[in-house]
Amino acid sequence: MNEITFESLGLNEALLSTLRTEGYTEPTPIQAESIPSLLEGRDLLGCAQTGTGKTAAFALPIIQRLSLKAAKREPRKVRALVVAPTRELAAQIDASLAAYGRRSNLTRACVYGGVSKVPQVRAVARGVDVLVATPGRLLDLHGDGAVRLDGVEILVLDEADRMLDMGFIHDVKRIIALVPKARQTMLFSATMPDGIKGLAASILDNPVQVAVAPEQMTVDLIEQKVMHVEKENKKALLVWLLKGEAVARAIVFAKTKHGANRLAESLSKEGIHSDAIHANKSQSQRTRTMDAFRDGKLRVLVATDLAARGIDVDAISHVFNFDLPHEPETYVHRIGRTARAGAAGMAVTFCDVEERPLLRAIERLIGRRVPVELDHPYAVEVRPDEPLRAQGNRRPGAERGAGKRWGGPQKQPSGRFGRRDDAPFGTGFAPRSSGFTGKPTGPRSSSGSGRWGSARPAPNPQAPRYGRFGLGEGDGPSRRRRGA
Repeated sequence: MNEITFESLGLNEALLSTLRTEGYTEPTPIQAESIPSLLEGRDLLGCAQTGTGKTAAFALPIIQRLSLKAAKREPRKVRALVVAPTRELAAQIDASLAAYGRRSNLTRACVYGGVSKVPQVRAVARGVDVLVATPGRLLDLHGDGAVRLDGVEILVLDEADRMLDMGFIHDVKRIIALVPKARQTMLFSATMPDGIKGLAASILDNPVQVAVAPEQMTVDLIEQKVMHVEKENKKALLVWLLKGEAVARAIVFAKTKHGANRLAESLSKEGIHSDAIHANKSQSQRTRTMDAFRDGKLRVLVATDLAARGIDVDAISHVFNFDLPHEPETYVHRIGRTARAGAAGMAVTFCDVEERPLLRAIERLIGRRVPVELDHPYAVEVRPDEPLRAQGNRRPGAERGAGKRWGGPQKQPSGRFGRRDDAPFGTGFAPRSSGFTGKPTGPRSSSGSGRWGSARPAPNPQAPRYGRFGLGEGDGPSRRRRGA
């Protein structure tokens, strides 16, 4: 069998040179399956696990197709539109486009809510080749007459399962109605429930379907565990794990925004440096929090599901599901924050009695039971071979939070959960007995200003994103911040 290379996919020399400089050696499965069809102008429905290179799978064909078809710039006109559910994801897609297209003459812009419209209106005033946008801000700008969508040649819906879910369905339908029917359309997502497939079929024209990794399979390198615990003991269990384990960098998922705030505050009071990120935070707060998390100044990030979309940080060693998601597909998205770029990682789920049906739904989706971990002081034993009860399974006489396992004294944590006093944060961790050999390699650099091939700082979502591909993210007129 011949080895698949970027050269064999039909990419031009400018893109191949850029990929070599970026350190890309061979395409990921989603890239190998998608790029040839997209270069031909086909519609595509792509399903792949998170962290597998979906962005490059659609960004590279967009850059090549637009570069080959020169078009006169018209005021407020957009040629390719990429719609993403969150500001963070939009900013990261824009950064990738800047990196991949720096040898082209294409222009780009990125618009999202939470910041002033003024610089974004200026960015698209002369027209752009590629616009990355969140649905709400895009419709606002269109309603103001600041952007035209009647010239869109390529439409991309990223994180399609969320874009087409109940929270965004009306906005997505409005956007689709505004773009020409004669267009190329792509939908990419980590999961593709049956209901979403039917809806996607209504906006795609004879699409190529690429399912590199079925949604039932979670990332193989992620070690998954569930800890059955009473609801009131979850916070204490999390503190116990974070204080006693070799957790280099972790994301903790909470169900609500207020719950995320309270949990981050509780962890900070326990001496665990943490902060929360969710939709109620201002853009500047979210940017500072994410920068601190990427730079290693923040060890624990507490996040809601929507805010976590687009978080692409290497060296996340652990994901904690403090609250179980109501949609089992969300579990796949959550744990996909770890084990990125080929590294291994661990996903730990806290499950109280009311959440056990949610756990079973997750296990049905991924096609296997999540191993139960009893080696903690707040364990609630649930036999995997017996029906789940509506009531708790605590043994009579067992003292809540007594720090003992059933039938004997509490054992010291071992294996993946062993303390490594000689592994300071930022240098990785070396577990003792689980065989896990993944080692964080440090935060991934994002594209931005600087000489080609040099280290580039992460993009600043607070700054307007516009200019030609390859220019620094802050290139363009500056503005004084109010109150500065």
